Amino acid sequence: MNLRTATRQDLPAVLALLADEDEVVDPASIVVDEAYEKAFADIAGDPRNEVLVLMDGDTVVGCLQATYVPGLGRHGAERALIEAVRIRPDRRGDGLGRELMERTVERARRRGCALVQLTSGRHRTAAHRFYASLGFAASHEGFKLAL
Repeated sequence: MNLRTATRQDLPAVLALLADEDEVVDPASIVVDEAYEKAFADIAGDPRNEVLVLMDGDTVVGCLQATYVPGLGRHGAERALIEAVRIRPDRRGDGLGRELMERTVERARRRGCALVQLTSGRHRTAAHRFYASLGFAASHEGFKLAL
């Protein structure tokens, strides 16, 4: 497995993973519109953001977005915020999620981050067990405000 920064050519495959958590979506069916193009360009152009893809040969089998947040806490260290973690539904159970997360945490460590944090929907109990198995602690309650 190869973990790398996503390129524009990976965008349909990443969007296919984000489109449905339970079914495999054909990347060829994804319409990459102007909003997706702009968002991807903004992420790719920002040194504090990256979309990572886990590759099995030429196939994107997993992805996530990592954002590196500067802060004054923890003696001014960055923290890594991980979002949109996905593994292709037909490849779950193969250890790919563990590999994706462990390698991403190591990237954050090498960058000098003091911690890695993520949020996960309350209904995703299997994901919560998975994150706990990686050493993540459910230490905070999160809140969101849709705008």
